[in-house]
Amino acid sequence: MKYRLFYVLCICSGLITQAQKEVEKKSSFAKSIEEGQFIYEDFCMNCHLTNGEGVAKTFPPLAKSDYLMNKRELSIKAIKFGQKGEIVVNGVKYNNVMAPLGLTDQEIADVMNYITTSWGNINKKMVTKAEVSAIEQ
Repeated sequence: MKYRLFYVLCICSGLITQAQKEVEKKSSFAKSIEEGQFIYEDFCMNCHLTNGEGVAKTFPPLAKSDYLMNKRELSIKAIKFGQKGEIVVNGVKYNNVMAPLGLTDQEIADVMNYITTSWGNINKKMVTKAEVSAIEQ
């Protein structure tokens, strides 16, 4: 009987630990999104606007952006190293320059998490500092 109780307690403990890890993971994603909003407001909002819609044929939209959602690595690279040359976003060509913003890898991850979960964008896979760090020019 003692062994059964011990066994049940071990299983319950393992389930609780797993649940705690899931909560921590979700809360870190939520915290990253929150931090990303502040970064967006400081560095990105002037061009891409409050609602993420950008400026027609000048600054591409981030709202419901096929480029942002389908070209994750290139989007990170644009924030990290800047962007120049033609890109197509939602069927519209843009050919402007975005200077590198001078953000840390964590700040880039945070702003990516914010913009990929805002304005109709859906992202369930958190962008991490390690993912950003691995991207080279």
